[in-house]
Amino acid sequence: MVPLVLAGLAVILVWVAPGVMAGRAALRRVPRAALVAWQAVSLGGLLCALVVAPAALPTALRGDDVRDHPWLTGLALCITAVVLARVLVSGHMVGTRIRAIRADHRELVDIIGDREREGLVVLEHPTPTAYCIPGRGHRVVLTRGVLDALPEDQLSAVVAHERAHLRARHDLLLEFFTVLHESVPGRLRSASALAEVRLLVEALADRAAVRRSGEVATARALVAIAEGRVPDGGTIAGASAPLRMRLLVAGDRPGLALAAYGVALTALVVPVALLVLAWA
Repeated sequence: MVPLVLAGLAVILVWVAPGVMAGRAALRRVPRAALVAWQAVSLGGLLCALVVAPAALPTALRGDDVRDHPWLTGLALCITAVVLARVLVSGHMVGTRIRAIRADHRELVDIIGDREREGLVVLEHPTPTAYCIPGRGHRVVLTRGVLDALPEDQLSAVVAHERAHLRARHDLLLEFFTVLHESVPGRLRSASALAEVRLLVEALADRAAVRRSGEVATARALVAIAEGRVPDGGTIAGASAPLRMRLLVAGDRPGLALAAYGVALTALVVPVALLVLAWA
């Protein structure tokens, strides 16, 4: 009955686990390890669903219990086919939408913006705003309000934050989670989980800013641009500023990070182990 176990585990990892993890605020203190755990749990749930059919094949090939339970192989095939189809459709739709939005915004920024530094585009707008447009031909976009309002150390923190997003390709990570989020049926989706992943990405980029300019300058920069807004397709340094300011001084918890990595390893190993068990 390994296929049924895999199907149940897929539901747990896709539906139950995200809600539980989103409620564990302590994970925000280890954003890198938490993001690894989030990715592994999501991949583990997807993997469980995709290997339900392969796990049912040994029983079908041997003829064991097929006459008693003819629905098992058919159900396994349906689960795998439906999950695969939903992920592929979601991936196409999300990827196409995001890339179109970014391309349009990049073109607009190049038309109305001024290139003042290497890789930086400045928009003549008084509201302090900073964001990046990832992907091919990436941009770090600042408004004139940022340049006028922030001293050099705070401005360096903002730029370091956005460049950390670009360097680590956080856009691909968020796109991956968005694809999985939209591929899950509406009743099983966890909006809080997607928001938590976005917060962890911002917290990770904040640490790059701290390494560049220190905690004080980074915190002041977050306050200065907290009211800034950004179009779809970009990431903004001012989102969730009060919470992120608290995370700047929260400190690491090595034991919690180790536990998060353990969860990640378990989520990836168990589906593979169950598939091997089915074929043993």
